[in-house]
Amino acid sequence: MKCIIIDDEATARAIIAHLCASVDGLEVVEEFPNAIQAIKFLNKNEVDLIFLDIHMPDFTGFDFIDTLKTPPKIVLTTSDKNLAFEAFEYDCIVDYLLKPVTLPRFLKAMQKVESTNVTTSVIDMDKKESTDSNNTSDKELYVNIDRRLIKIDFESIYLIEAKGDYILIKTHEKNYTVHSTLKKIEEKLPDNLFLKVHRSYIIHIKKIIDIEDNSVLIERDVVPISRSNRSELMKRLNLL
Repeated sequence: MKCIIIDDEATARAIIAHLCASVDGLEVVEEFPNAIQAIKFLNKNEVDLIFLDIHMPDFTGFDFIDTLKTPPKIVLTTSDKNLAFEAFEYDCIVDYLLKPVTLPRFLKAMQKVESTNVTTSVIDMDKKESTDSNNTSDKELYVNIDRRLIKIDFESIYLIEAKGDYILIKTHEKNYTVHSTLKKIEEKLPDNLFLKVHRSYIIHIKKIIDIEDNSVLIERDVVPISRSNRSELMKRLNLL
């Protein structure tokens, strides 16, 4: 069984890793001091179990779980005994360990891990999401800013501009500068709402105020339209 450990305290990570070594067949493949690094790892790798601290700077354990579409089994590790009720609202959470974690209590948690099957609930959730028109993945994305994952609703975005190695995401509330490329974010955006009109600009087509010659007015921004993208824009508009 492959597992990872997420805890901002190095000593706490070392204790859990030591306890894991006492369980046959349990392999710690990686340790992380924060949730964001773990998310990046999980985007490319699969694990069977996560030992997760609840209280971490900027990004709590619950915030982390909410970002996972199909979370594996999770054992929470924390010094806060007041969040157990909230914790077991999540089907993926198998046990709730209070620090300092003792070996007998750890072994009891591992028995729960081995006997608990969360696969069914995850599959059922996926089926529901696949048929649910309100699937959140169609409504929002998360961007990494200053080691925090910020949720941005698609509907609030009206313009995305390329700026070298960064992109500027403009919304009604505020603007976000993200280390990414226009191509990468274009793959995440719903095609029915967004269109790349220039090599440096993506617009929300429902936010268009005015189109004149080779430019479009979005909110207060005038954006150029390249010749190659103008015809596609015209096709997408409900012209009279």
